[in-house]
Amino acid sequence: MTAAIALSPSSPVAPAFAVPRAPLPDARRGAFDAVLDLRHAGLRCVRLQWEVRGDRARPAVAVLGGISADAHVASSAHLPAPGWWESQRETFADHCCVSFDWIGADGTLDAPIDTADQARALALVLDHLGIARLDALVGCSYGAMVGLAFATAFPERVGRLVAIAGAHRPHPFASAWRALQRNVVALGQLQCDETHGLSLARQLALLSYRTPEEFDERFDAPATLQAGAARCASEDWLAHHGAEYAHRTPTTAFLRLSESIDLHRLDPADVRVPTTLVAFAEDRLVPIDDVRALAAGIAAPVRLHALHSRYGHDAFLKEPDAIAACLRLAFDAPREVCA
Repeated sequence: MTAAIALSPSSPVAPAFAVPRAPLPDARRGAFDAVLDLRHAGLRCVRLQWEVRGDRARPAVAVLGGISADAHVASSAHLPAPGWWESQRETFADHCCVSFDWIGADGTLDAPIDTADQARALALVLDHLGIARLDALVGCSYGAMVGLAFATAFPERVGRLVAIAGAHRPHPFASAWRALQRNVVALGQLQCDETHGLSLARQLALLSYRTPEEFDERFDAPATLQAGAARCASEDWLAHHGAEYAHRTPTTAFLRLSESIDLHRLDPADVRVPTTLVAFAEDRLVPIDDVRALAAGIAAPVRLHALHSRYGHDAFLKEPDAIAACLRLAFDAPREVCA
């Protein structure tokens, strides 16, 4: 006969063997389908692809880049490929970093897209992940525009906003640059050479992202004759980056996301969360005066960092130390004394 052993409710019962738990991955990706009511195109079914990096117990920060950026912000042990903002990987080490692919980026959505639509898409991603409120939203270039739109539509869902190289409206000169790029793509399509047209459009975009001062330093060399035609020192660099972009980017995605920048416009007074703005004096796409006007109109504490860089609009990618310093100040500042 086997004797029975009585255990009190508080007595621990050790298992015969312990099953070790697999460590949670330090980064995860996922996707889900959703229906969005687009501002200019009505109800559309979209595929939302997201990535989360870092411990979910840490404060959540959404990080959004330019129109060519995706959800992969920085590398991790689980997803080791370099991200589009690899230089800021350690800056976000104390946060749970959330991002997503822009709606329209896969080229399947051929309809007008607005930054407000992207903001609603981000809200759906946060709902899907169970994140009620962001500690911060950091947006660069197009991501700064989307961040401003998100802060306008969902002020209760974000503790602070950091908008780098973005404003409340597209500058008319920058819109003219983009209109020309889209016309170049259209010409390529008429010539049955869409890829070449997209490559040339990207090369024009690169000229607007950078500055004459950088080109003077990098490409001050005499033109050479090749097959009887003059070729300037920057042409190979431009052609390489244009072809690389055209190879990985659907033409429809480029056109619709380019348009969405020009459709962006909001009232600065509708931004009601503590905000840090970063502008570059040499930025020809987002002039510093536009960012100053944005700062003056925001209905919340504001800090404006006015920086200099020979890289112009691309300085958010090319000046990692200066950007990291601005981000640290934004994260460390108490929300009520952000000004």
